[in-house]
Amino acid sequence: MRLALLLGFAAALSSWAQLVAPGTPVPHKAKPPVVFLNGYQSDCSATTFANTFATADQVLQANGEVSLFFNNCSVAGKPSIEDLGAAFGTFLSGLKYDDGQPVNTVDAVAHSMGGLILRSYLSGKQNGTATFRPPATVKIRKAVFLATPNFGTPVAAFLGSSGDTQVQELASGSQFLFDLATWNQDTDDLRGVDALAIIGNAGSGALTTAGLDDGVVALTSGSLGFSLPGRTRVVPFCHTGGGGLIDLVCRPGGQGIAEIRAATDPQARILLSFLNGTNDWQSIGVAPEADPFLSKNTGIDLQTRSAMNVVLPMDSASAGSKSLNLPTKNVAYSDLIPSGTSSLKTVSGTVTTTGTINLVPGGYTVVVLKAGPIIGRVYPAASVTFPLSVAPGEFVAIYGDALAGSTAQAASINFPTQLADTQVSVNGSPVALYFVSPAQIDAIVPDDASGLVALKVQNTAGNHTVNVLVEPAVPSIFTQSGTGSGPASALRASNNLVVSGSNPLRAGDFVELFLTGLGATSPRAGLDWAIQQPTVTIGGRPCAVSYAGRAPGYRGLDQINCQVPAGIVSDPAAQIVVFSGQRGSNVATVAMQ
Repeated sequence: MRLALLLGFAAALSSWAQLVAPGTPVPHKAKPPVVFLNGYQSDCSATTFANTFATADQVLQANGEVSLFFNNCSVAGKPSIEDLGAAFGTFLSGLKYDDGQPVNTVDAVAHSMGGLILRSYLSGKQNGTATFRPPATVKIRKAVFLATPNFGTPVAAFLGSSGDTQVQELASGSQFLFDLATWNQDTDDLRGVDALAIIGNAGSGALTTAGLDDGVVALTSGSLGFSLPGRTRVVPFCHTGGGGLIDLVCRPGGQGIAEIRAATDPQARILLSFLNGTNDWQSIGVAPEADPFLSKNTGIDLQTRSAMNVVLPMDSASAGSKSLNLPTKNVAYSDLIPSGTSSLKTVSGTVTTTGTINLVPGGYTVVVLKAGPIIGRVYPAASVTFPLSVAPGEFVAIYGDALAGSTAQAASINFPTQLADTQVSVNGSPVALYFVSPAQIDAIVPDDASGLVALKVQNTAGNHTVNVLVEPAVPSIFTQSGTGSGPASALRASNNLVVSGSNPLRAGDFVELFLTGLGATSPRAGLDWAIQQPTVTIGGRPCAVSYAGRAPGYRGLDQINCQVPAGIVSDPAAQIVVFSGQRGSNVATVAMQ
């Protein structure tokens, strides 16, 4: 009997051992460790992993993963979400495996405010309005957001904000949330992290409309539609477990969305599928396109600026016939705005600003409404890229429309963009321009640019400045169609002719591939070699690189010479891709024989 009890006790310890205690070395497994982040805690006196996530650690242990817990209550004094984001970055930097090696890659599962802590870390959000210092590299491979109030919660208004910065930042229409949603080119792309949102619709309707929320967070606020289409699943859960006040705003006795009790729970099945890289999660729960609210409506977060890009305090704001809420005069918001074409209007004293927007359903749309020139998007000139970043010395296209050249699910803002006769600067220094029209400007990123830079366009109609993230390399292949897809702009070195069906590549041939975005260079033997050397694959096989750097005599244009590997089957459209550091290029093709 005693032996049986001891064995049972040992088994119980084993089942909990994989929730790694803070400061403890992380067991080195085949899969990355998973870091859980909890949400807002009104009382930190007894906060535990199980209080929020139940037995999620045991479910992941059975899946071959260890779990870690970033408890925001471990940071004393109810700090701002910005400070919690910085603390999370420090937490990640301190992780080490049990063999002494640093933990360079983790997956993250964040509940409620924990998702905002994660987003604050990714963007490097600092205390103060619109101030960011994004980390040079991020350690997140995949992220799952559980009921994160990306655009706030009406519950914050009932909690009271006296002395509680977190509550103030969680409120719908807060400056913090608007800043977080506009930190990079007036949007947030989550640094390209492979992300998924799971949101609940078991709300009673006490705060909004029955089925629109989980009792705390509206579906539109929790959706990832602002960043990634097709990455949101709706499940019939509450924000937290039943009991107390939650039963007034959600289904009585309902299960909390983060309370993973078994691997068969819907949110657990979604989580396991997504972390394992399978597509099963796409058939669990409901897609926004099939939800009665998300399929037809959107939310909106709006700020008005003058032609000179100065924020205008609003006295009123509307989208179509619907008046927007103005908790502060700097940010207006509302939910359940019908998708489709809508007119926007704001009044700031004697100044009235108007525009027309095509609202896409499924989440929130963030709008900067202003007169004068507008930067919609900055892409490498060769192709649209995700995430939104460029490289030093890269040839870029500055568009007045965020959807120019893109198939992304996003709102099309139909404001006069007025980019003609425009000057461009980066961090205050003028940039040479190669093409200027009312809708597009072509320019080259300065060779010494790095990190988050301020890109400004200015003409007689006004100016607009956006943050642009400059990373060491963002390769982008030029294609013969100019669209970023299809046959690559490449020469067969043996005859110096364009690679095509009538001039295909063969094993052993050298190919000259033209692209942009290899980043900073260093002179060597009369050529400007890329400091960060790329790799190339053709048909999935490595193409041995003999040169990678600037095309001789051309600024902004890069060239890679590589030798076609053996073993590639004849293919009129073999895929060619360039990788450099953390970034891969668009997929182009070359004819192989």
